[in-house]
Amino acid sequence: MNSTNALRVIEGETATRERLTRREMVRRMLVGAGAAWPLVVASHPIYEHLVNGEIFEEAEKLGAVDWKPLFLSAQQDEMLATLAEAIVPGSRKAQVDRFIDLLLSVDTEKHKRNFEESLAAFEAEAQRGFGKNFPSLNAGQQNELLADAAARPAKKDSSGGVQQENAGLHRHFENLKGWISGAYYSSEAGMRELGWTGDYVFETFPGCEHPEGHS
Repeated sequence: MNSTNALRVIEGETATRERLTRREMVRRMLVGAGAAWPLVVASHPIYEHLVNGEIFEEAEKLGAVDWKPLFLSAQQDEMLATLAEAIVPGSRKAQVDRFIDLLLSVDTEKHKRNFEESLAAFEAEAQRGFGKNFPSLNAGQQNELLADAAARPAKKDSSGGVQQENAGLHRHFENLKGWISGAYYSSEAGMRELGWTGDYVFETFPGCEHPEGHS
């Protein structure tokens, strides 16, 4: 893609070395992308959080050394952090688990319940397939589980019957992937992957640049 065509200067903005808040960085990205967001469908719960940005000020506190989850248990948070890193490498450093916990703390009971159910589904699958919890799996085992979950369930098996063996796990994968992708690509690290330099953004977003990730 020709960089001259792919990038444009945000009107009214001048070069600056000052550190922007997450909310301001997201706002500038949305201006350049026409209020779209990469890898997150508009119907996903995280989408409204990203567009509205009302809680972003609280996100500035996520790096505190005494940070504790507001909604997730410590076990759930470690599960999420490990799962996020396996789906989108770099998520742990970007504190994706902490940002998602913050968003869930102000979300609806339905979305909270659905998120917990999705985490539990992966934990159960890890126990069923390997006899371990997900964070204890090695990289190969994690990738095997995620590759199976990411595969869309076949509509018919070899005998012509409906095959939906991984339909439930795939649904949970899509739910978690939306949260994780939205959280990562609204972080500075994620936005820089998408073309953010502080003054420039892509007019349209490229795809995920993690070949080892799951999408």
